[in-house]
Amino acid sequence: MKVTVDRQLVAAEWQERGFSCDLWVDPPGQVWEDYRHATDELVMPVAGRLELEFGGEAVQPALGEEVLIPAGVLHTGRNIGGTTAQWLYGYRRAQTG
Repeated sequence: MKVTVDRQLVAAEWQERGFSCDLWVDPPGQVWEDYRHATDELVMPVAGRLELEFGGEAVQPALGEEVLIPAGVLHTGRNIGGTTAQWLYGYRRAQTG
């Protein structure tokens, strides 16, 4: 069964929750190690296979499954599939006023 994620719908929902929404694309085998952000991050795979490691655990979210990486948490992302991986990611916007 093929999973299709409506990027505009996700972006609208994330915006309502105070997050940005952009697309990231990585070649097979790409690894991003030991990142930390000052704000919460959402990640949602839309193509390929992604593994996220944080908080002492590794997760392999399904296509269309949202993962929240809390602010300040050290994390690693890996493309573990044999194809290009794509995922949506967004950062919580700073509160104003």
